[in-house]
Amino acid sequence: MTALSKTPELIDSKAIKPLVEARALRGATILGQPGGWAVVIRYGDAERVIAAQKSRRMRLWRHVDTAVSFIRGELHMDRFEVDAAEHDAHANEIKRPDQAERLRKQREAADYDAWFRAKVQEGLDAIERGEVVSHEEAEADFARMMDEA
Repeated sequence: MTALSKTPELIDSKAIKPLVEARALRGATILGQPGGWAVVIRYGDAERVIAAQKSRRMRLWRHVDTAVSFIRGELHMDRFEVDAAEHDAHANEIKRPDQAERLRKQREAADYDAWFRAKVQEGLDAIERGEVVSHEEAEADFARMMDEA
């Protein structure tokens, strides 16, 4: 198989395991695609492209070495073909806006956590120095702030 000119038939990882265990795989090809690398397996007279988890789309590895690791580690094959004819690393840059948003929220949470811990430490240090505000003083300060607002 040199190129995917039509919609490929897919196979998921669960269906591959019995084929690997039965040693039914006849070959594999790392197939260059726009934006990554697909893996095509051959067994019997069939050729199937590895599907992405939880979807009915072709799984793409961003780097050829991770596709090689998959073939060697999961399919237990040391010999395979590589077809880079259709590969274009920059064609479909894989964007993960959900990942960027998750990382932004993690940074915000870490910043808030650091700020909060610093404020608590300031309070503990003030207590240790004997700088304590009585309940009445705190109520008076609060009432004064409410009157100003």
